[in-house]
Amino acid sequence: MEQTVTIDSLYEGCKAGNRHAQQQLYQAMASKMLGVCMRYARSTFEAEDMLQTGFVKVFKSIERFRGEGSFEGWIRRIMVNTAVETYRRNMRGGYSVDIEDVQDDIQQTFSMDSLECEDLLRIIQTLPDGYRVVFNMYALEGYSHKEIAETLHISEGASKSQLSRARTWLKERITQLEGGRYESQ
Repeated sequence: MEQTVTIDSLYEGCKAGNRHAQQQLYQAMASKMLGVCMRYARSTFEAEDMLQTGFVKVFKSIERFRGEGSFEGWIRRIMVNTAVETYRRNMRGGYSVDIEDVQDDIQQTFSMDSLECEDLLRIIQTLPDGYRVVFNMYALEGYSHKEIAETLHISEGASKSQLSRARTWLKERITQLEGGRYESQ
């Protein structure tokens, strides 16, 4: 009879320092968490570095998991925090913009049918750093502007501004990509 191992069942082994359980957890979660890191990183190399650093933190701080929510969700949060720390460490200058500088753009719609997941990831990865981090935290991870502001040490207005600019930037790139596909057909 084959025994299935779940992420939550590996927790106890990892907590006890069992290397085999740690290896199994890493193998089970690495590709999914690499996807999280890729959204924040500028390159695959940087995302892989974030992933490794994140898993080191998971194994070192596993005692802190209190069982509130899923173990996988806790790991994801560590990966996002690791990505944000990497961003802050690499940040060369501030990217705060006053909310008054943001212009409301007319909402555009376009067909997402021909866009592949890899295309969207590639577009997100090319966002300027500040835009990318705020966009990921807000749109994909579900952080509030207040939480983003506290985490990144910026104002809520700057978070809203960066999100607005990221959306505008993404719309332009997707429209260009979609336009190029239609021209080549």
